[in-house]
Amino acid sequence: MIKAYIGLGSNLDDPQSQLKKAIIAMEMVPSTSVVKTSSFYRSKPVGPQDQPDYVNAVVELDTELSASVLLDYLQAIENEQGRERKIKWGARTLDLDILLFGDEIINNDRLQIPHVEMHNRGFVLLPLNEIFPDCMIPGVGAVSSLLQEDNADDLVKLI
Repeated sequence: MIKAYIGLGSNLDDPQSQLKKAIIAMEMVPSTSVVKTSSFYRSKPVGPQDQPDYVNAVVELDTELSASVLLDYLQAIENEQGRERKIKWGARTLDLDILLFGDEIINNDRLQIPHVEMHNRGFVLLPLNEIFPDCMIPGVGAVSSLLQEDNADDLVKLI
């Protein structure tokens, strides 16, 4: 089994419900189980600010799937929940990102793991640190140290 950490985000169509449905859907992915779920946090959007705030969380999975097959399932969940890819950093019903996949470093046309911007985003670091306080991002460092450097003050814990 490989530990995978998935970032979840939504700012359309009842974001908390979108995240809850996505977590249930991840439980249905073959050879995969949800181990831990962080609290939900409200955050300001990245990019255009003329959109609703986001609700974010991080989920820990155990999986026997490859990263690319897991990505296929995650994108299917996004699509089932109405995800449209029209505008970079635009509003969305659901965004599921593979943040970490074991200790693998992957860089290809479909995947960049560790997620390329995760170390700069408090809305990823804070929930990740909540469920994996000893997390080390390969090639970057300890999440707890990065969190101290990042201003996560705009995050509001929801549940």
